[in-house]
Amino acid sequence: MSITGPSGVQGQLLEVTVVGCNKLKDTEWISRQDPYVCVEYGSTKFRTRTCTDGGKNPTFQEKFVFTLIEGLREINVVVWNSNTLTYDDFIGNGKIQLLKVLSQGFDDSAWPLQTKTGRYAGEVRLIMHYANANKQSKSSAPSAPPYIASTVPQVPPYSLPPTAPALYTPPVTAYGTSSPYPAYPPNPAAYPPSPYHPPPAAYPPPYPPPPSYTPSAYPPPPYPPPPQAPYYPPGPYPGTYPPPPY
Repeated sequence: MSITGPSGVQGQLLEVTVVGCNKLKDTEWISRQDPYVCVEYGSTKFRTRTCTDGGKNPTFQEKFVFTLIEGLREINVVVWNSNTLTYDDFIGNGKIQLLKVLSQGFDDSAWPLQTKTGRYAGEVRLIMHYANANKQSKSSAPSAPPYIASTVPQVPPYSLPPTAPALYTPPVTAYGTSSPYPAYPPNPAAYPPSPYHPPPAAYPPPYPPPPSYTPSAYPPPPYPPPPQAPYYPPGPYPGTYPPPPY
């Protein structure tokens, strides 16, 4: 089975240490079982020693070295119970994924095992080392582009409330200041007309004008004035003067 992972692993070495097994399926009824582990990668196969009377939790601590194949990213593991007089009993098998060890260089994990019918059959613990993981990550990692400061103004994630403008208080001067603009009378059209009418005059003006008013004559009288008839005082009797003779 092929899994996408680091490229350029062809011919590189992978160290696999079989530590042991836990909670294995017991295939013996009377005595304790004698497990051993077979590790297969491509056409390469390795077998651990038999853990006599290992039972369900055998320990091996055996190391194997595999030559990696490009595109092959898993190891097959099979656990058997060794028998002397009959065929060995199949306990379980599992698949070990190599993606983590090839990318990080180290993997210490327990992998599940299952029977031929797919039931849980215990687990096997492996420690794997890959020495070229760091070299490949440095050589294959693309260089980051140079940092260029952005000229776009950063917008805050939230809107700040507008700050209240400072109240300006003009300084108090000891003398009056003249306005630079001329004063104009108020526009009467800007105000509504008054609902009240001016009160009538208390008395109508006299007509004709009083005697004290003497209009100037036109044209003006001649100067000097013409001679007038002599004035005689009135007599004791009315009538013409002098009285007629009797």
